[in-house]
Amino acid sequence: MATIAALLDHNIIPLKESYLIETLAGVLNVNVSIEKGQTKIRMEHTKPQFVAFEGSIDELAKSINIPTSIIDNRYPIMYGNTGQWTLCLPISEIHVFKQMKPMTESFPKILKEMPKASVHPFCFSALNIDADLHARHFSSPYAGTIEDPVTGTSTGVMGAYIAKFVKPNIEEKYDLVVEQGQEIGKDERVTVHIDAELDISIAISGIAVFVKKNNIFI
Repeated sequence: MATIAALLDHNIIPLKESYLIETLAGVLNVNVSIEKGQTKIRMEHTKPQFVAFEGSIDELAKSINIPTSIIDNRYPIMYGNTGQWTLCLPISEIHVFKQMKPMTESFPKILKEMPKASVHPFCFSALNIDADLHARHFSSPYAGTIEDPVTGTSTGVMGAYIAKFVKPNIEEKYDLVVEQGQEIGKDERVTVHIDAELDISIAISGIAVFVKKNNIFI
């Protein structure tokens, strides 16, 4: 999504309503609209996949510095994929997000089924009134980053998780706004579009903004 926005900002590609983008996850449909001078992008995700987490919940909790008791046991801990694998970890109380400190080097040994997966804790309350859910995203140690302030891919996975495990009897289209990044000085939003009328299909949308310019030497 950021790549499309950057290409448009620099007039490298023509502005169109939709594009087909070839990615490692497959060919995805991306829609673009300009609203009040801002570039809004909506991207479809691939068909959701899930695999159960069978590892140690105590070790998982310890790896992000939270007590095991704060994990919301009403719902399963699941690996999900709508483009990349991440571990969906439901948390019962929002205040605990402040104390999370990921020990990412320990993730591969704990995430035995998917050792290259990231960890995506989330809860069903939010700090801001314009959001439905709150999340953080801790990268795999193979990713080269520690935490992502806003995560489109894992937000899509989280939307699919909610449709399958939290609201399995709601067969309709609905949107959820996810906030992320507040604990690291950001205040981001991603909207996940869920279509559960026939099968679960997922798209995400958000506003692309310029953050900074870097020089990369190859």
